[in-house]
Amino acid sequence: MASTSIASFSRVGTSQNWAELPPELTTSILTRVGSVDLLLSARKVCKTWRKICSGPDVWKVVDIRYSEIFYKLFNELGFDYVSKMEELVKQVVNLSSGQMIDFTIESFGSDNMLRYISDRSCQLTRLRLLSCHRITEEGLSELVKKLPLLEELHLCYIPVSKQAIEVIGRCCPLLKSFSLNRLKFTFPTGAFNEEALAIAENMPGLRQVQLIGNQMTSLGLLAILENCVHLESLDMRQCFNVGDLEYNLERQLSQKIKNIRFPYDSTEDYEFGAEICDSSEDDPFGLSYFGCSDIDSDN
Repeated sequence: MASTSIASFSRVGTSQNWAELPPELTTSILTRVGSVDLLLSARKVCKTWRKICSGPDVWKVVDIRYSEIFYKLFNELGFDYVSKMEELVKQVVNLSSGQMIDFTIESFGSDNMLRYISDRSCQLTRLRLLSCHRITEEGLSELVKKLPLLEELHLCYIPVSKQAIEVIGRCCPLLKSFSLNRLKFTFPTGAFNEEALAIAENMPGLRQVQLIGNQMTSLGLLAILENCVHLESLDMRQCFNVGDLEYNLERQLSQKIKNIRFPYDSTEDYEFGAEICDSSEDDPFGLSYFGCSDIDSDN
């Protein structure tokens, strides 16, 4: 029994040989290690760990975010950080053998990388792309066409058009949770409802919507409420164009939505940060905030 084996390793004074732990316990432990550490370090510990790390079970859920440590390490070794991280993603995708279901990527990525993922990871049900400024709307649209099982899609600080939202809604009929978060700028970029209306018209099955920093007005908000009839959670923090809600609308929201975050609610608990920063007419997406205002979108 596994419980007997586990107990034998927990006795006081017992010499523990980690390589002899039950495989299912070792797998459980290794899945809690950071994906990059797992790939670059854990696999080299011993033959047993390498065998487990080379199997798909530890690569079903992958989270690869920006790491200052690895950024400095790769630069010291003469590697371009972005290119190296994309190379690691391809290795992870190969090791997953098509069984990956949850993927998070932050601060790097290209359309070519998305193509590699979608061609080999059609079982994905959850995908989060964060600050991936080299990814284009066309690349994103091509990606979702190959992910029909997607239930959660979270896009943070990535320009996404109405057309891309329409493609996502059409190609991902099982989508239940959608995030399209932006940095809220002090420069007055105006009010528009294209994104909110596209969500309302193309994603009727949503249960969770997060639109931090969106420029929608009450018109866009009402469209989402009327069309997304299964909505349970709505996060519209920093959506200041709907900041002064009429009493009837606020009451409707409170009655309809179980979990709601209003425009002026704190963003301190937001996992990826939601800082307010300056922008300008020459840099409407605030890409200079990330040091990438002159990035060429060609891949």
